[in-house]
Amino acid sequence: MPSHKLTSEVQVDGLKVKIAIDCLGIIEGRQDDIVVKLLSHDPSNYDDAPIEGIRRILEHATGRSFPRGQKLDVSSLEDFGIRMGTTVATNALLERKGERVAFLTTKGFKDLLRIGNQSRPKLFDLNIIRPDVLYQDVVEVDERVTIEDYQQDPWREESVSKSLAALNVDPALVQGRSNEVVRILKTQEPERVKTDLQKLYDQGYRSLAVCFAHSYTFPDHELLLEQWAEEVGFTQISLSSQLLPMIKMTSRGASSTADAYLTPVIRRYIEGFRNGFSDGLSSEKTRCEFMQSDGGLSNMTKFSGLKAILSGPAGGVVGHARTSYDPKHPKAVIGFDMGGTSTDVSRYDGRFDHTFENTTAGVTVMAPQLDINTVAAGGGSILFWRHGLFVVGPDSAGAHPGPACYRKGGPLTVTDANLFLGRLLPDYFPKIFGPGEDEPLDVEVTKTKFEALAQRIQEETGQQKTAKDIALGFIQVANESMAKPIRALTEARGFDTSAHNLACFGGAGGQHACAIASSLRIQTVIIHRYSSILSAYGMALADAVHESQEPASGVLDAQDLDAFNTRIAALKKKVTNELIADGIPPDQISHEVYLNLRYQGTDNLLMILEPSHGDFAAEFIAQHRREFSFDFPGRSILCEDIRVRGIGHSLNVSPETPQQELLAIGTSYLDGVRPDAEETAYFSPGSEQKTPIFFLSNLKPGQLIQGPATLLDKTQTLIVEPGATATILSRHVVLNVPQAGKKSDTAPDPIDPIRLSIFGHRFMSIAEQMGRTFQKTSVSTNIKERLDFSCALFSPEGRLVANAPHVPVHLGSMEYAVRFQREQYANDLEPGDVICSNHPLAGGTHLPDITLITPVWNTEQTDIIFYVASRGHHAEIGGTQPGSMPSDSKLLYEEGAMTMGFKIVSNGVFDEDMVHRFLCEEPAGFPKCSATRTYKDNVSDLQAAISANQKAAQLIDVLVQEYSLPVVHRYMNAINKTAETAVRQYLMEVAKTRPKLGFMDFMDDGSPIVLAVEIDPATGSSTFDFSGTGKETFNCLNAPPAIAHSAIIYTLRCLIGVDIPLNQGCLAPITVKIPQGTLLNPSGHAAVCAGNPITSQRITDVCLGAFKACAASQGCCNIISFGMGGKDEHGVDKPGFGVGETICGGSGAGPGWNGTSGVHIHMTNTRITDCEVYELRYPIILPQFSIRDGSGGKGKWYGGDGVIREIEFRVPLSVSMLSERRVFRPYGLEGGEAGQAGLNLYVKKQADGQERVINIGGKMELDVLPGERVLIHTPGGGGWGASSTASAEKGFPKDLSVPAAFEPRGSLVDWSHEAASSS
Repeated sequence: MPSHKLTSEVQVDGLKVKIAIDCLGIIEGRQDDIVVKLLSHDPSNYDDAPIEGIRRILEHATGRSFPRGQKLDVSSLEDFGIRMGTTVATNALLERKGERVAFLTTKGFKDLLRIGNQSRPKLFDLNIIRPDVLYQDVVEVDERVTIEDYQQDPWREESVSKSLAALNVDPALVQGRSNEVVRILKTQEPERVKTDLQKLYDQGYRSLAVCFAHSYTFPDHELLLEQWAEEVGFTQISLSSQLLPMIKMTSRGASSTADAYLTPVIRRYIEGFRNGFSDGLSSEKTRCEFMQSDGGLSNMTKFSGLKAILSGPAGGVVGHARTSYDPKHPKAVIGFDMGGTSTDVSRYDGRFDHTFENTTAGVTVMAPQLDINTVAAGGGSILFWRHGLFVVGPDSAGAHPGPACYRKGGPLTVTDANLFLGRLLPDYFPKIFGPGEDEPLDVEVTKTKFEALAQRIQEETGQQKTAKDIALGFIQVANESMAKPIRALTEARGFDTSAHNLACFGGAGGQHACAIASSLRIQTVIIHRYSSILSAYGMALADAVHESQEPASGVLDAQDLDAFNTRIAALKKKVTNELIADGIPPDQISHEVYLNLRYQGTDNLLMILEPSHGDFAAEFIAQHRREFSFDFPGRSILCEDIRVRGIGHSLNVSPETPQQELLAIGTSYLDGVRPDAEETAYFSPGSEQKTPIFFLSNLKPGQLIQGPATLLDKTQTLIVEPGATATILSRHVVLNVPQAGKKSDTAPDPIDPIRLSIFGHRFMSIAEQMGRTFQKTSVSTNIKERLDFSCALFSPEGRLVANAPHVPVHLGSMEYAVRFQREQYANDLEPGDVICSNHPLAGGTHLPDITLITPVWNTEQTDIIFYVASRGHHAEIGGTQPGSMPSDSKLLYEEGAMTMGFKIVSNGVFDEDMVHRFLCEEPAGFPKCSATRTYKDNVSDLQAAISANQKAAQLIDVLVQEYSLPVVHRYMNAINKTAETAVRQYLMEVAKTRPKLGFMDFMDDGSPIVLAVEIDPATGSSTFDFSGTGKETFNCLNAPPAIAHSAIIYTLRCLIGVDIPLNQGCLAPITVKIPQGTLLNPSGHAAVCAGNPITSQRITDVCLGAFKACAASQGCCNIISFGMGGKDEHGVDKPGFGVGETICGGSGAGPGWNGTSGVHIHMTNTRITDCEVYELRYPIILPQFSIRDGSGGKGKWYGGDGVIREIEFRVPLSVSMLSERRVFRPYGLEGGEAGQAGLNLYVKKQADGQERVINIGGKMELDVLPGERVLIHTPGGGGWGASSTASAEKGFPKDLSVPAAFEPRGSLVDWSHEAASSS
């Protein structure tokens, strides 16, 4: 097995010993450090690796014997300190081996964590696998509070004043920690709760997680339950209100569960570790601290599971920050940590960036963590040749079998490519491979496999490439995949990537440093002498930290600032006392104060560190302008949270940065100095170069080494590529990397598959960065939180080039909008123009989806070289009903603002007069219709789309400058061909057994959707013929033709099963026939608002049914909209709001898998609004959000269950319910039963106080009164296969619910829940 090492760093000063340990890798110290390396798991020699490492260090430091197997006696030492990182919590989470936990939550929310945010992790997986929850049992507690006022109230200030005045007279009202007024709807029943707690205790539970609605501001109910649980005898009680009191019930619930699941495991580990010492590390002379996920150290007695999840990686960020960043020369540093399975990317500019909602091992937790972004590219990433493209990862060979060169029959990996190219040297690797673990790395098997792959590529493409060219191509593709998140981490936040230094570390980082820096145009790479083990080394340089945070609610002005300062002072005192209790002297304690701020009416929260000048508002405005490219002059700044970070500077270790030494030291080249060895390495096609090898231990500070060269020490290999220069310093190697020149101006014929693969990454990266910009600069819930938008690039002819997979129903459909505007405006476009469009006849889907199209011009501003477009769903654009999704619309104008296209920006000037006419004057001119009720939000989101397009134009310009326009265009066309090849190959395979396919399903009004597919077995060319589909309907279910095209692309991508470019090439083999005047090709007057979200689902069900891929999923997205305002019966516009949401259901079962419950399916993947956020913003209460047990179809494999979402309204509102599958049930296949149909109930109050429960069908407009409710029961998925005599096992097999070893992580992933399947 590969060596898994542990070493310890020690500083010896008399009898003062400080030890830093990382159970993940190796720790190297300084020149006078004592270094010990040993296997982290070697039961034949010792029971505990950290104890063994400390034992050896103590023997070396003291000269005394510490016998193995005996407890370590450190009483004779004057001062003894240990700092540790641990993967105990991470491993327990990954392997699902934590404590047995019961979850207690507010009544109605027992399935809150199972449903989560309702999105599916991978957009194109028909077998939807979500990691299981961490608790084993759940108890609903009959208690409830809500926020008295709501943010969208047009008369909010008046309402808040009334609520504050009522605090003295209404006993049900209290003021929460955030200063918001809270209404207590139901208090707990002590005896019932105590009985439930005793039952759990009797069942063997000792660990509880508790999360009640709105406990972030009103923790009293949780604290009361904690008292009762302690009386019963529970030993671990994790309260969501105490872990991190921030809004979002789902995230807090998951956090409390994770803490309850992991903290007992951590405690047992620490107790076991302490038992290795005679005093249990309890004397005043000893100190033991653990690295937390936020980059700070915690006393071992306060170290908890929730704070331990990123313990190891956090050390690496601290390490590169302390060893690469110099405050006197403040150039920001990008951390690049490349390991075996993945690569971690981070940024440091003098302060640590933290995120507060993070997903690890499928569990989203709310806790401060360093912003570490993880991507699937490491030394063990598997190399694939697929559909004419070079693909690296995300699959990894792991340790078993490992890369091919490990002699265990493994696949080709990045490590193999480096070995084959001479960048890894087997003579300098330990001989630990093969069956006997006594052989060197196997170069021959790697060579054989690359030669076989070269032969395969030649047979498929006709191109002759050497095996080494193939290996080099994979390295280049891997480098591009690792450079992509670095660009996003910097450029998406308004930073210039090239204005950074690159701190490279990790076991494989040194082999890629030069190439990554060159790709990013970074000139300086900093590599610490112990970079391969920097994660551990950072622990010796870290500070002790204790944080405290409280919610807030107020305007950042002079009046409220005094109140904030009082609370800040209290939090400072709290964290100071905690650090003093941990033994930190008061004079070594400092504080960082943060305010979580946003503009009123937006959700762009920024955690602002108190600036040196003390003006939080000015700092917020400056940072908001940098990150989002705009601000809101005159708009109030609101404070959501107050956070104080106490820092104890407990270990006086000076930072080790190279800048000062570089300035002071004299340098000279190694003229006449003989290398330690020499090998041949391969750096460019057809060119092998003799490469000198130098041992770092033999080099002296000030020596310069011209590349190519290989630098070696005991733990790492550093490659100095041709043209680069390495400067040797006392503790660093600094690489000077020349700027990459412009690539060839000519595109070789034929297309180079290596370069094609790189362009595939670059095109998709641009679309993804557009999406990040759109989300960040928008203000609406729909775009910012629910992610209901898409971004794409198009050729000069308007053909789709790359579509980031945001919302499936937009896949491919925007092309028709771009092509329409290109033809409409012809020669009437100028640089600086942007077009706005949403009409179905102009390539739109439904009116709320507004598309912004920007031509991208060449440098001379004479020709359009690309188009870019962003489409976002606006929750309100006028029409007859708030939310602009009227269930009773019959004509298009009833659904709100519409345009065939106009220039929203002309010559760089935003035309707000035209926008006002589009959104207000024109829709209000139709009978019974209103202008948009959220005009300011609409304008902000339109401007966000413009910003996203502008970001894409900038990135395209960078790409053209790097490669030249002819090359970019040539590969733009070639990438379409790649998608076409993949689709043709799949269809030809299908045609071998089924050249003709067909299916039919029905809408609830009886309209059929009919599909006949005919495939040419020789070419894969196919016809998708919808003849026989029902006529255009006099309702809102009509779907423009672009929607059917999107459904076909989505279906084919799901069926192919691997990443392919998402562009028009997917439809190149397809001829789509849709008769005019039908449901799927309606006239220009037809209402269409439900065609995009709902009819698209039925089209997809029909397509999947034709291919017999899986049973039907819920076939709907259950849209409910509500609001107030607009034009009243007298024609007067009243202020108000409109909001809508889509609700999940069950997915269909398939051959070999059960469906998934409570998940969005197929053509949508938007997130559900969190219960607490929903009630804070709008005048509603959510009494229930749970899984509808038994609604999935039965079969050998069960369909997933739908959900029940209950909404109670607190003020008079207009409500629109729009749904399908209330009549025709989701079909089963191969003998499986159909899922249950959906059901919508209206609980109406009568004059006598009684309630009527009314079935309102699938579509209904309601005028509700306070206290009335709507209950939405969503459909279940169909079953697959006839039930056997043995009852079918419902739910996923346990082994499938454990997440894979690799999962993307970090702020770059959080913006899009589909990042894992982006290609």
